[in-house]
Amino acid sequence: MIGLFDRPAFPYDRTVRVSLWAGVVVVAVLFGWGAWQRRWIADDGLIVLRTVRNLLAGNGPVFNMGERVEANTSVVWTYLVYAAGWLTWPMRLEYVALVLALALSLAGLALLMLGTGRLFAPSLLGRRAIMLPAGALVYLAVPPARDFATSGLESGLVMAYLGLLWWMMVCWSQAGRGRPAGPVFIVALAFVAGCSVLVRPELALIGGLALIMMLIVAQGWRQRLTIVLAGGLLPVGYEIFRMGYYGLLFPGTALAKDAGGDKWSQGLIYLSNFNGPYVLWVPVFLLAVLGLVQWASAARPKATGSPGSARGTLARTTQSSTAVVVFILVSGLLQALYWIRQGGDFMHGRVLLAPLLCLLAPVAVMPVVVPDGTGLPREAGYWLAGGVSALWMVVAGWALFAANSAGLGDDATRVTYSGIVDERRFYAQATGHAHPLTAADYLDYPRMRAVLVALNNTPEGALLLPSGNYDQWDLVPPIPPNPPPPASQQGPHTVFFTNLGMVGMNVGLHVRVIDQIGLANPIAAHTARLQHGRIGHDKNLFPDWVIADGPWVKWYPGIPGYLDQKFVQQAEAALKCEGTQQVLNSVRAPMSIHRFVSNFLHSYEFTKYRIDRVPRYELIRCGLAVPESGGAPYTGLPATGP
Repeated sequence: MIGLFDRPAFPYDRTVRVSLWAGVVVVAVLFGWGAWQRRWIADDGLIVLRTVRNLLAGNGPVFNMGERVEANTSVVWTYLVYAAGWLTWPMRLEYVALVLALALSLAGLALLMLGTGRLFAPSLLGRRAIMLPAGALVYLAVPPARDFATSGLESGLVMAYLGLLWWMMVCWSQAGRGRPAGPVFIVALAFVAGCSVLVRPELALIGGLALIMMLIVAQGWRQRLTIVLAGGLLPVGYEIFRMGYYGLLFPGTALAKDAGGDKWSQGLIYLSNFNGPYVLWVPVFLLAVLGLVQWASAARPKATGSPGSARGTLARTTQSSTAVVVFILVSGLLQALYWIRQGGDFMHGRVLLAPLLCLLAPVAVMPVVVPDGTGLPREAGYWLAGGVSALWMVVAGWALFAANSAGLGDDATRVTYSGIVDERRFYAQATGHAHPLTAADYLDYPRMRAVLVALNNTPEGALLLPSGNYDQWDLVPPIPPNPPPPASQQGPHTVFFTNLGMVGMNVGLHVRVIDQIGLANPIAAHTARLQHGRIGHDKNLFPDWVIADGPWVKWYPGIPGYLDQKFVQQAEAALKCEGTQQVLNSVRAPMSIHRFVSNFLHSYEFTKYRIDRVPRYELIRCGLAVPESGGAPYTGLPATGP
């Protein structure tokens, strides 16, 4: 067995080994220090923690009690934070997520460098060389990389996953030269590759490609079956759970953001927004030159094994260092293309960090070989070493420039036409905290303290709608139940606001928190994407739907004056559409075996289902009559009649 369970198959020269580990330590210290200086927890990170709170409270993996909505993209990150939160109770979940994310980020960068060091090992047998951090230096210099090393999001987990998969794939590619990869290693690698879709759905592009390569190389049906089972058992099992529990084929976040849609022009804007402040093409070009020089000058060991059939040749080619390098580069390009097609994100640089890490993996470290007259004449060896060192110095100079870059400058905290902001700086400015880490820090965000005041002042219940005044909320009272509830019983509360994380983590779990975008709102999630909406926020459900959907007063003066009573009435009628009722029942009806099976069988239909955000058009789509009357005025008395 190799990689995980025995000593390295290649005897590094001591200089190589010491310089490699020294580089890993230096990069980890620099990256850790830089990430700590920019530590924070994003509002989206707090969304994850709201789900974790519900898990710890026994309410299941939901954002709101009684409504099965998957508001988190990364399954693995959700349950990692849940497990760590359970083990470290009563530590604040924000600190748990912060430490876990930072530790995973550092581990990911270290594994990336160790994997690349192992990649160069065969060409360095019996030779002295110094391993210099190259691609790793570029990655840590990019400010968004340090921003999202904490943030409470799954970015650190993605780094750790990519670093681990890269290291294992390099070990696997070299198995033919030493002892063959044992069954335990094969199972472990297949399992890691299969988990890609649970780390983030788009990472299936890299995990699936790794599994295909393993199947090509596998010998016999038993090994292929082992790879399929190890790689597919957990993701397929969770997919069955998702279809039955949530009634969807993929995470609710993917439905809310229309992950299958395309906005190429916005994606190109996002790519330019990421590249522009740091001139990223410069180090990418220089490292590509360095990589090609190293590949051309490397001493390649002779292939082992006997010549065989065409399939044998394909298998040997697939299980090679060159194929693994192509694998990680193609994976990075595919991920980048996916995000550019999808339109990118509203957070500066965030979704292109993983593709960048993949593209930098083959040159994460770079050997400078001490000339010894083997392979190349000594004089040519000195020229090569000097050229590599000079290029590395230019890369290091760029890293110093990028690390101290002003980033987006004056546009960092302004939502301009591009819709892209420096999320960390935006929230630092909006809250007045240099490091907004806890939900309490976000109480200084506009409207947040007013949420708590409004909830405390409405024990009978209320729907909170954001007002134009940052110090207050517009309140819609509930329809008084008949008979009246006991005085000690608190009425229903719902907050309708974009920033789900900061609201959800500052209120009790009994308070329903929903948004117009659809991350936690099943109605908004099933609306169509706005073609010219802000990226990541391009669904916008009218508040009239929220009033229509709940136990709230639906007449003046109970509703705010800026809402149309007829619009609310039409939305209430549109919610009776049969397809909409089925979708809402899939997430709101009590969970049972019958409900699970029904959700599973209809998950494809539920995933495709779309609601027109304009109630009148939705009624026409469903073939329902359009109510024209304004409805009876609100009297404050219980509703009567059918």
